[in-house]
Amino acid sequence: MNKIPHYLNDKICINVLANSLENAKEIYKAAQGYVLIGLLSKNYDSVDEAVEDMKQYASELDNAISVGLGAGDPNQWEMVAKIAKEVQPQHVNQVFTGIGYTRALLGQNDTVVNGLISPSGKAGYVKISTGPLSSQGKEAIVPIESAIDMLKDMGCSSVKYFPMKGLSTREEYYAVCKACAKQNFMIEPTGGIDLTNFEEICQIAIDAGVKRVIPHVYTSIVDKKTGKTNIEDIKTLFEIMRKF
Repeated sequence: MNKIPHYLNDKICINVLANSLENAKEIYKAAQGYVLIGLLSKNYDSVDEAVEDMKQYASELDNAISVGLGAGDPNQWEMVAKIAKEVQPQHVNQVFTGIGYTRALLGQNDTVVNGLISPSGKAGYVKISTGPLSSQGKEAIVPIESAIDMLKDMGCSSVKYFPMKGLSTREEYYAVCKACAKQNFMIEPTGGIDLTNFEEICQIAIDAGVKRVIPHVYTSIVDKKTGKTNIEDIKTLFEIMRKF
């Protein structure tokens, strides 16, 4: 069932939320297929319920779905992995420590599995302690190059860099992008991305030489009254994506 994501100009694919299958179909059309629909495991009471619902989305959307944790909750890591095994989506979000388990359950290397790392406050270094236990203990700070090597060891496809609020710091973010480019790895900036900073965040990554970028644009383009992702905002993002 799995197919790899579609990247506009072989460079960029957005990851956004949808509150219904109808909303998801509108998003997919507006982004001309260069999109992943984020479906959050935390919104379901069980793996079976999530699998049933996500399979419906997958069948209607060329499997362009991204299984997510839900507010970055590390305690959702195992549920995400078990859902991914059954759904075989194009994309999976995972904490650093859950990647190997997830890849093994998937049983193939086509699905994009990201690994969550966070800014450390020092350019060239990142926090990898993003699992359910490690996130509560003493921070594990390592060089970004080492973090990417470890991600690759576990079968990971890309860095999920969270949060981006305030552009992390430009110096920190750029260092991560440069390392991804050097080590032929993708990057997925997320957390605080909106219509005002989307272009700059993508441009920094592409200027650094990153081959493929999957920016996550979530609540900033969701209508607070309806819960739907705004289709006009998707069209705006798509026009920006065409520049790269």
